[in-house]
Amino acid sequence: MADPKKIAVVLFQLGGPDSQAAVEPFLYNLFCDPDIINFPGAFLARKLIAKLISTTRSKVVGQHYAEIGGGSPIRRLTEQQARALELALKPHISARTIVAMRYWHPDTAAAIAALDSEPYDELVLLPLYPHYSFATTRSSLNEWNRQFKPRTPVILVDHFYDHPDYIAAIVERINSVLAEIKHPDDLHLVFSAHGLPLALVEKGDPYPKQIEETVQMVRELGAWPNPHILCYQSRVGPQKWLQPSLTTTIERMAHNGIKRMLVIPVSFLTEHIETLHEINVEAREEAESLGVTEFCMMPALNDSPLLIRALADLVLRSVGMRSGVASLAS
Repeated sequence: MADPKKIAVVLFQLGGPDSQAAVEPFLYNLFCDPDIINFPGAFLARKLIAKLISTTRSKVVGQHYAEIGGGSPIRRLTEQQARALELALKPHISARTIVAMRYWHPDTAAAIAALDSEPYDELVLLPLYPHYSFATTRSSLNEWNRQFKPRTPVILVDHFYDHPDYIAAIVERINSVLAEIKHPDDLHLVFSAHGLPLALVEKGDPYPKQIEETVQMVRELGAWPNPHILCYQSRVGPQKWLQPSLTTTIERMAHNGIKRMLVIPVSFLTEHIETLHEINVEAREEAESLGVTEFCMMPALNDSPLLIRALADLVLRSVGMRSGVASLAS
């Protein structure tokens, strides 16, 4: 009997600075990305722009990281997801998982070196971005293709914004928060996704449409009577971004007399600066200063069993196996 195929699974993620010293070089790597800074002739000025932005923003951003423990937890949490996924796949296929961070360690080069340390028959690229975007999935894939010379079949899972187990994982998280709240039915649900420059949307980026579909599916499965709104966060620079912003949304709601809200991060699989500081510190402080009396945030999915089940199902289906995972998608 032939040995089972060996599958390598590379998990793409943006990454984050793991110390105060890493903040400026992380920002430099981020703004050096041609999928982020891109305009006619940008290749001539990109490094200079990245250096200027990273130098001027590092102090403020570093302070934000200091307020959430000194650095981003995204590497630790992503590696937890990788270990949980490997365990979920173990009964079905011979697989190992490797993390490739786009802008910090372990980076793409480190992931490729890890691949070379052990033979495999097929390679699955699994971006931990549920929604496809030029700024995330395409950027990580472009960097991978710049460095990796394929020697075996390579399979890309480019989105899972509509996977039933992913949707169920979000609903489960929301319900866990609502269960702890008195009179949850009149709590306003504020779905917050990472923002995107309109220039990318105008070029055909499918991200906002996929975000809208995720929110619709979550609401349909959750069947809550609560009023809701979708907004976007994390805007950087003077260009136009998706609207409305989280800040504007909170201001409008507070001015309309809304005192209770639950912010639901829908495009983030792990806790990091956007959830722990931008929502849970900055947005909370703003809301409370405007008279909001109850401000809640849904915890990120992290290593939610439903999320891990969705990821395992995606891997198994991508290598031609009917999922053996007890998945809602089966």
